[in-house]
Amino acid sequence: MTPLADIETAIAAVSPKPDMHAAADELLRLSEEVIEHWVIARGEEPTADSREGFRLLALHRQGAKGDPSFNACRETCREIVYHYNLVTMQSEPAETTNRLEMMKMISSHLYLFISGKMQVAALGEFCCSAKPIRTPTEFDSGTTKEA
Repeated sequence: MTPLADIETAIAAVSPKPDMHAAADELLRLSEEVIEHWVIARGEEPTADSREGFRLLALHRQGAKGDPSFNACRETCREIVYHYNLVTMQSEPAETTNRLEMMKMISSHLYLFISGKMQVAALGEFCCSAKPIRTPTEFDSGTTKEA
């Protein structure tokens, strides 16, 4: 497994040339390794299972158990999978290059979230799935204040 400190550099080094599919495979693998670091830091063995055909999604599910703030990166993992599918199923080279670059940025975002979360456990609690977005007001009860 790649040390966490080296993953950011490895993500940045992924190049679409000569093989875009191999680049997408590498970004997916590095994204999995990022979450593996989180799972191992929690004292667990990273799963080999897959969810919806992807180990990344199964690792995210494992990492989120008992830590609702970890759900802040759920959509990030889903976007990585989405762009992986677009890159590996797309035949238009120009679009595929753009989608691979997007996958690279999203993989980097996942790395930044996880590495930050390993330093600050509460990171992610700002997410709308972890806290109410707003507090009740007098407008919710149908009353209004006059100026």
